[in-house]
Amino acid sequence: MKPIAVITTVATADDARRLARALVERHLVACAQISPIESVYMWEGKMQQEGEYRLMLKTVASRYAAVEEAIRELHPYTLPAIYALALERVHGPYADWVGEYSGG
Repeated sequence: MKPIAVITTVATADDARRLARALVERHLVACAQISPIESVYMWEGKMQQEGEYRLMLKTVASRYAAVEEAIRELHPYTLPAIYALALERVHGPYADWVGEYSGG
């Protein structure tokens, strides 16, 4: 089981909590961490600068497609950022826990 971190952003803390809880309850991710951030980006030809919330979702690589599908289903944005980072060096027992609770 290869642990990964799937990352997405949302506009509100309530949306972040709702998405995090749904993914954990569905056993798609073992853990969801929520952090307030500030984003600067282009949207529809205009520069935007807004507060957002980043979700870092711990799961295993084999579950990525299901996690992405659930995020797309539940996400309030028209074009949500959804991407994964491989976790190269992970404490063995923690990696096992991620696998166990993300349905890996």
